[in-house]
Amino acid sequence: MTGGPDVRVCVLGDSFTAGVGDPAGAGWVGPVTAAARAAGWELTAYGLGVRRDTAVDVARRFVAEASWRLRDGDRYGAVVAVGLNDVVLEDGRRRVARERSLAALAEVLDGAAARSWPALMVGPPPGSDAGESARAADLSAGMAQLCAGRSVPFVDTTGLADDAVWVAEVAAGDAYHPSTRGYARLAALVEPVFLRWLAGHVAPSSQGVP
Repeated sequence: MTGGPDVRVCVLGDSFTAGVGDPAGAGWVGPVTAAARAAGWELTAYGLGVRRDTAVDVARRFVAEASWRLRDGDRYGAVVAVGLNDVVLEDGRRRVARERSLAALAEVLDGAAARSWPALMVGPPPGSDAGESARAADLSAGMAQLCAGRSVPFVDTTGLADDAVWVAEVAAGDAYHPSTRGYARLAALVEPVFLRWLAGHVAPSSQGVP
């Protein structure tokens, strides 16, 4: 799609968006961006991951950070990838209540819609702690329902709990973040949804792009 629209996408999230644990520094955002460019998209992807950020944190910074980056170009979009930090326990209490997490994410999606920025959401992946992973899967189900009600594409990453590469790399690391191969497994889940989203929501008038 050479000569196609100048597409600019903000990817807001936490340490997974920032690629923490990947010695190559690409995380999952890098491979997904590379796949989109290989498919012909003139894509600029802004990785806006902040370690320890919850859905509430992302909601607080979403408009300011995205507005500055989505000023020019031809087409715009926003990807939200967050959730695991919400369900981590601190002093025996969940950092963010489930209802508060979902309310914050609804705020982000509605803010994007109000600005005509198509949105895509990526659910939280599992870690090594069974309790955290179960709470993340439950939050992911709520996120999927939230997205379905707004016709926003959603990527469920809970299946990584059964991926041997993901599980091994997370266990060998800090119990949360994989290395390069694990991030490639996460990217493989996001990539097809991301490409369909670009073609169907961000720049639907484009032809010849998968």
